[in-house]
Amino acid sequence: METLLKPSVPRITLSLKSHLLLHSNSHLRTLNPFTISCKLRTSQDGNISKKIMLSEVAPPPLSENDSPAKPPRRRTTMLQRFPKRVLTVLSNLTLAIGEMFTIAALMALGTFIEQGEALDFYMQKYPEDNPVLGFFTWKWILTLGFDHMFSSPVFLGMLILLATSLMACTYTTQIPIVKVARRWTFLNSSETIRKQEFAESLPRASVKDLGVILMGAGYEVFMKGPALYAFKGLAGRFAPIGVHFAMLLIMAGGTLSAEGSFKGSVTVPQGLNFVVGDVLGPNGFLSKPTEAFNTEVHVNKFYMDYYDSGEVSQFHTDLSLYDIDGKEILRKTISVNDPLRFGGITIYQTDWSISALQVLKDGEGPFNLAMAPLQLNGGDKKLFGTFLPIDDPDSAQVKGISMLARDLQSVVLYDQEGKFAGVRRPNSKLPIDINGKKIEVLDAIGSSGLDLKTDPGVPVVYAGFGALMLTTCISLLSHSQIWALQDGSTVFIGGKTNRAKPEFTSEVNRLLDRVPEIVEASSNSATSGG
Repeated sequence: METLLKPSVPRITLSLKSHLLLHSNSHLRTLNPFTISCKLRTSQDGNISKKIMLSEVAPPPLSENDSPAKPPRRRTTMLQRFPKRVLTVLSNLTLAIGEMFTIAALMALGTFIEQGEALDFYMQKYPEDNPVLGFFTWKWILTLGFDHMFSSPVFLGMLILLATSLMACTYTTQIPIVKVARRWTFLNSSETIRKQEFAESLPRASVKDLGVILMGAGYEVFMKGPALYAFKGLAGRFAPIGVHFAMLLIMAGGTLSAEGSFKGSVTVPQGLNFVVGDVLGPNGFLSKPTEAFNTEVHVNKFYMDYYDSGEVSQFHTDLSLYDIDGKEILRKTISVNDPLRFGGITIYQTDWSISALQVLKDGEGPFNLAMAPLQLNGGDKKLFGTFLPIDDPDSAQVKGISMLARDLQSVVLYDQEGKFAGVRRPNSKLPIDINGKKIEVLDAIGSSGLDLKTDPGVPVVYAGFGALMLTTCISLLSHSQIWALQDGSTVFIGGKTNRAKPEFTSEVNRLLDRVPEIVEASSNSATSGG
């Protein structure tokens, strides 16, 4: 149908194709498809031709008076609004940053305050008569649990609060963003496309050619009639959720380590043994013993390596593990930074000492003389000593031979008057005469200092850090979207991205340069005739 209007008013034609439903006598009937041609003509712009695609889905049924029914309003109570308000507060970025700074400050304080010491230590180090910063004393440390910082209620409470904030942010912000990003939206208006961050138009081009080029550049392309939608880098939208999940794993693993682990230490002379469960003690309410706690550990041998200067460079312990039936299940020589692991339990080599000297006196013995650590003035040097009585031990004044050793290499001997008598190496078979007594040093028996630990949270923490590194890298991917619309022989292109915007503009321009230009057939014929 054409309608002629005044010259100053454009003539309008519509082009629509659809199936319409009419309501008559409570019956629905379908009209045949119909087409309305449309042209828009003005004296200045010439002819403009447009296609309008209408959905063929039937409209919802109307009421008897042909007016749509209005849904009833739901009144929201304070109780219903309360969870939303709580989620809004918890997902606040400023609050989350404050929580992370508080946790970092508590961790720093935990490295400053000595952990796991006895009460007397804190009373002497942080006395009430000389408080740190004018108020901080041992009572603050014990009341707040800062002597075990990483399992204290304050620290664990901050972890729980941060975890809650991360989950609230994921639920209220990140998941809705992903849902929006996954929608395939088509823009059917060139004006809307021109409003995008990047906008361009290609005269004498085909939207199908553009789609092929975008697919070659790694875009997912969808077409609906003259409209095109393409995207890539959707994984970058999922990355923040992955980062939040990784942080939750790390905090869960840390909590499990603090409240579910066992620790213990023991010093065992060479040739003796111990049961793992007798050494390990629980750290928290999540600590649960396992069957490996029944394992018996035997110290087969303890020995040291030395520098050329004579200083100790490394020490080793040959260990054998036996099950409850007395069968050897594992044997390994451990050293510093080379522990033994079995059944979730780790045995570390951490220290050493000298437990006893074996000596002969005038061919009698051997006598096992217990060695005791001696206090030195300053330095971290070790010194051990023992005493061999040569008079009646029941007398009021017992005299004897003193023996000192810094390590397992040599023993220094002193007579009854405390004068230097000589030096002997263990097992050298060279006796020394002191105060009429022949003394021979057979052996110096070392003791191995071992730390035992179970930490079920370590695999969880490692998995969390691995996921954090992976998702952080994925978050660097740009989520880029491109829309295009074929309007006659012109293709309108628009796009946007969430990061690397200059690179996105350059990339799209390079792709548009590859779109072939459509040459009209009449122009080709004229060129051929000429």
